[in-house]
Amino acid sequence: MNQTYAVVAVTAVVLATVLIGALGLRISRTTSDFYVASRTVRPGLNAAAISGEYLSAASFLGIAGLVLVQGPAMLWYPVGYTAGYLVLLVLVAAPLRRSGAYTLSDFAEARLESPQARRLASLFVVGIGWLYLLPQLQGAGLTLEILTGAPDWVGGLLVALVVTGTVAAGGMRSITFVQAFQYWLKLTALLVPVLFLLAAWYGDGAPRARFDAPAVLRGHTVVKVADTVRIGLDAPLTLTVTGSVDSVPYERRTVTLAAGTHHVLGGTTLAFPPGAPLPERVASGTDPLGWSQPLAGGRDGHQLYATYGLILATFLGTMGLPHVAVRFYTSPHGRAARRTTLVVLGLVGAFYLLPPLYGFLGRIYAPELALTGSADAAVLVLPDRILGGLLGDLLGALLAGGAFAAFLSTASGLTMSVAGVLTQDVLPSRGVRHFRLATLLATAVPLAVGVVASKVPVADAVGLAFAVSASSFCPLLVLGIWWRRLTPPGAMAGLLLGGGSALAAVMATRAGLAPEGWPHTLMAWPAVWSVPLGFLSMVLVSLATPRRVPPGTPALLARLHLPEEISRPRQTTRTVPAPGGTPMTPEIRR
Repeated sequence: MNQTYAVVAVTAVVLATVLIGALGLRISRTTSDFYVASRTVRPGLNAAAISGEYLSAASFLGIAGLVLVQGPAMLWYPVGYTAGYLVLLVLVAAPLRRSGAYTLSDFAEARLESPQARRLASLFVVGIGWLYLLPQLQGAGLTLEILTGAPDWVGGLLVALVVTGTVAAGGMRSITFVQAFQYWLKLTALLVPVLFLLAAWYGDGAPRARFDAPAVLRGHTVVKVADTVRIGLDAPLTLTVTGSVDSVPYERRTVTLAAGTHHVLGGTTLAFPPGAPLPERVASGTDPLGWSQPLAGGRDGHQLYATYGLILATFLGTMGLPHVAVRFYTSPHGRAARRTTLVVLGLVGAFYLLPPLYGFLGRIYAPELALTGSADAAVLVLPDRILGGLLGDLLGALLAGGAFAAFLSTASGLTMSVAGVLTQDVLPSRGVRHFRLATLLATAVPLAVGVVASKVPVADAVGLAFAVSASSFCPLLVLGIWWRRLTPPGAMAGLLLGGGSALAAVMATRAGLAPEGWPHTLMAWPAVWSVPLGFLSMVLVSLATPRRVPPGTPALLARLHLPEEISRPRQTTRTVPAPGGTPMTPEIRR
């Protein structure tokens, strides 16, 4: 790929983000504009903004990488990501808007009338936000490294700086316009190149992708293994090795490896002849990719259970993502929130038709990425592999710009939501000035962790946040909206047992502490048991503490479920407090 074109594309996206954010700053005149865009964002614009921040690096790069490595079983990711909004539409969207909650922490305190529940919810909001931000920054580093050869921390730093400046300067009003623009940019960046790539593939007469057979290298291929891995061979394979295989050093030597498992030291270069089958990367406890393999049967073969875990996490986790929840407070009323969610379903569904096509083509033209651990780069390298020349460079630059838009848009929404919670519940003082300080903290922590943490497939890393969200905030929102007997002790027990156990399980698996077999599968995909645990503990503890039902529950539930024109006076004028108590301009409701 031509680095000049790619750098120009990334620079253009960054400048467009800054300029559109500056436009939002110019029309952001009140505190209400800054925090919630004065609750005047119409469904079309809001849906584009929600889609822009929701379609993250996991969507733009990660799904294609997972399809390349593990085949069609990974299509549950885009299905789950889209269907999550259907659950959100039916159960949560309108009541959450009518609650008047700016953050999930606000909802917890309003529904339960408990400062302790608010603080616990705030911990989970910040934790989920940072879990989600980390792969965005790491993905940006991977992208810039591929495009320019820069160190992998440079891309993450660039995204963090742009996002921090945009959010701190203009708040919600600015990022609404930015994210809407970035959705359409991302859709265009995937759609235009894939049309050329599919046409070239069809004219090339290349074989169809075989997900049930080992990938075959089309030409002479040189692979540099970044991390120490184990590879599995079904038959003897002759290749040229520079480095160490099975603890034996080689220097550009032709070696025939026997069938079985072999240990390849990090930094080793393997040169494969044309038509050679690509060795399978065998998962192990020390392999950075090993923890993510059970869905494809790489470690213990419990594919059906892992599929259910993925479905539950993605279907139910969407509603608890902090950057999704805060968006509904920008809608004028509950009916607009429902319409917004309906439009989001269409926009997100259209987008998710495209990434699997890149995974399909990557299986044919760039299968070695599965061995190097850089499968997320398939989207970026395919134009050069399939088309080459000036057209390949231009399409690659367009994809690079779209990828950076994905990092920027999602990171903006996450930073806004995490900074809002930090401002209200962590910093000693509140207001716009301290919100801007919280914005810096919201991006600095995941940026620092990303520098030292090992790289994980982007879609899998985002799956961690979905699993924790599904196990914690999904029970809280569903029961808080639809069950009047929920109590503060019950809600806190569910958050701790459901969300806490899911977080502990995925982190233990990530650290290589999970034993082989069923324990590994249960911990790697915890949603199957952690979501029911969250619901069950909330219900049982609430039933055991019936006297702790908040006295304002009937009135609040009536407000959540009745249309605004019934539950509130027809016309009132009142001063609306900003999140954290900062006065806003008077608001007139009609």
